Amino acid sequence: MMTLNDARRIIAAAEKRAGEVGQPMNIAVADAGGNLVAHVRMDNAWIGSIDISIKKAYTSRAFDIATKDLAEHSQSGGQFFGIHASNDGRIMIFAGGIPLKRDGKVVGAIGVSGGSGEQDHAVAEAGAAAF
Repeated sequence: MMTLNDARRIIAAAEKRAGEVGQPMNIAVADAGGNLVAHVRMDNAWIGSIDISIKKAYTSRAFDIATKDLAEHSQSGGQFFGIHASNDGRIMIFAGGIPLKRDGKVVGAIGVSGGSGEQDHAVAEAGAAAF
């Protein structure tokens, strides 16, 4: 189960990493059902990235895969090409979403948006490590 306290701890670690890379981010944490538990928009983070961060968390949970890895398989000719058009457009196919596991079972996900793909993924990894 993903609790609000878990989500707050994950977000705090991700915020810290975003500060270190010097990029304000939107950070979302979803539960096992892909539902939003908590979201933070850091000061000056892009408003367009609010929705993206939430959708990255959803995507990561919906398919139990990092969005960075899903992106690799969803390019033209890839096995998941076109997946971004599924689920009423809720699927994000670029870095920043990571499933969160407890005892080997996916119980939620983090989604981060606001920087480059590498920055988003690094900030998501920091949040995931705090879980």
